[in-house]
Amino acid sequence: MASAGWVGGVLEPIILAQESDYLVVAKPSNLISHPTRPDGKPSLLGWLQEKFPGEFIALVNRLDRETSGTVLIARSPEAASRLGALTMRREIHKHYLALVSGRVEAEHGIIDAPIGRLGISPENPIWLRQGVIPSDDPQKRKSAEARTEFWRLAVGENISLLRLQAHTGRLHQLRVHLAHHGHPVIGDKIYGPDSNLYLKFIAEGWTEEHQRVLGLPRHALHAHELRFLWNNQERIFTAPLPEDMRELALSVSLHHPPII
Repeated sequence: MASAGWVGGVLEPIILAQESDYLVVAKPSNLISHPTRPDGKPSLLGWLQEKFPGEFIALVNRLDRETSGTVLIARSPEAASRLGALTMRREIHKHYLALVSGRVEAEHGIIDAPIGRLGISPENPIWLRQGVIPSDDPQKRKSAEARTEFWRLAVGENISLLRLQAHTGRLHQLRVHLAHHGHPVIGDKIYGPDSNLYLKFIAEGWTEEHQRVLGLPRHALHAHELRFLWNNQERIFTAPLPEDMRELALSVSLHHPPII
């Protein structure tokens, strides 16, 4: 089990599988996958290097800092090459769970809409923010094909639990598509009801306004399941729903055994 307060209040990752070729780890939220700058902040890669000193370690997939869930790690250059090839062929299948705003009426659906960087404008104050951009965009902004499939697992008065699969790998794809669909991920500072809250969070940290508007200190997106074929055997790994998402779901009487 994870122990609270590993570093700076971040939960410790959980090893879900330890094979000779690879590891599967459940990354907690608010932990970066890979260090982006030499500031000493904890990362999943750093934790793995401490756990397995001197060993070859390579992250096959990465998750955003706030996203929790399954991460696949290669333990040798050969395994990294094989797993990389599976990734390129889209043969590593990943399913996510998300708590989203509003009642999703459809039990199943596909969001097929190109994604690209929106660019700074009076309507968008965030440089990294992505969005749905049509192929005939009058501003000539670049976009790429993006396709997301969803299944509704449970629905409440103003909240829904979805299972998601990204059939393409665009930056922030699931969050962008869900917001475009009218059901942003709960707690999403960038793609939620007011993107200015992201800038306020950077400047001031988590405030009462954030709690009132967003409801959760991180976006409620969890990489729940990872499956792939290895040595002619299908391997399936799941990371249980984190406590913060579980508590939020239960607080609004949202149930879907055995997930919640």
